[in-house]
Amino acid sequence: MIKGNPFLSDTFSGVWKKHFYTNGKVKKPEFLAPLTFAKHPSLPVWHNMGSTLTKGIDYQVNLGDRPNEINDTYLIFDVPSYFNVEKSESNQIGFLSSKQYPGYLIDLDTFTDFQQFMQKTFSKSSRYKLNKYKRRLEECFDITYKMVWGDVEKKEYNEIFESFRNLLEKRFDDKEVYNNNLDTTEWNFYKEVAYPLLLDKKAALYVIYDQNIPIGVTLNYFSEEIIFDAITVFDIDYAKFHLGSVTIMKLIEWGLENNFKIFDFSKGHFEYKTRWATRTYDFEYHIYFNKKSIKSKVTANSVKKFFDLKQNLREKNLNERLHKLTYGLKNQKKEKPSTTGYNFIELENTVSTDNLDMVTLEKQENNHLKTIAFEFLYLNNECMKNLKIFKVEHNEMDYLFVGNLKQTGVQMSK
Repeated sequence: MIKGNPFLSDTFSGVWKKHFYTNGKVKKPEFLAPLTFAKHPSLPVWHNMGSTLTKGIDYQVNLGDRPNEINDTYLIFDVPSYFNVEKSESNQIGFLSSKQYPGYLIDLDTFTDFQQFMQKTFSKSSRYKLNKYKRRLEECFDITYKMVWGDVEKKEYNEIFESFRNLLEKRFDDKEVYNNNLDTTEWNFYKEVAYPLLLDKKAALYVIYDQNIPIGVTLNYFSEEIIFDAITVFDIDYAKFHLGSVTIMKLIEWGLENNFKIFDFSKGHFEYKTRWATRTYDFEYHIYFNKKSIKSKVTANSVKKFFDLKQNLREKNLNERLHKLTYGLKNQKKEKPSTTGYNFIELENTVSTDNLDMVTLEKQENNHLKTIAFEFLYLNNECMKNLKIFKVEHNEMDYLFVGNLKQTGVQMSK
């Protein structure tokens, strides 16, 4: 068993039940300890509390002599193969498994420190680029990093979670892809369950701040030895600085310093996970049923075939198309974020700013300039606090960006 699995805690199960299973029946069969099961609303199936919102379930099988204990079909979601859960069956109890999402992890305990991890995982040129992203980010902005857990005021927690949701909405509006985490019921579950777990150091919010504004947030869960990366997001305006890579570097460094053995990227294939992970695994759905019951056997095999089919479609990327379609249907009236083309213009001579109007990025109407401004900072190693932007009435350029070392013109696409 995984020591201190947060998804088996009474807190996680209780909050899940409150949001998704009010007044429903529960069952706790002894042969699948310590799991508690909820009845499916329409099928003759019991599934583990937490359903698919956990990041890894484990349990112990104790079949013994229990001929009358199982008369139903039990479905256990999201069992990581690296948990090495024993898969057993008997004359009475049958077992089936359906391979689902791929998972990715880093074996932290094979490295002495962060520098050794980087040296063994990435080439010299890749290490240079990754360190450059972090260095430039810290040189251009007033950056701080904070693992928010333990004794945290609810007000601070709520403010971070509000920023967390805003950043997710901004990210997926830009991608025009549906994200189930943003569904009201699911998001409210995450917000309510994370706080008590955070106080108990079974969860945390890792936050990157620019001054006092969150620009990157990751929800993590913890067992005694594993960091589970649950949901992560960053402000797309800072894309030039590769905030995702910076976040991963900081979390790995923190995990090594705090003696965690595994950093688990959790379910789902993303290209960035293949670059960072040291090991892959599979999420499995486990199904237990009564071999002597035709109803239970048919149900179990039907459930397995259904999830096998879902995974087959997922491997053909049909789920991505579905998420795009779902986003379109749910956001028909939502104004799509506009993208603005632009070109930087190298200036041969210094331009006087005496008669030019200064532009303030904090104003809503100037949001389209943020990405341009951040790219200017990155390319010229300028600092945000020194940047001035001026509106220019000129045929060749629309704005003038002025830093400590550099002036650059910007021409917007017409």
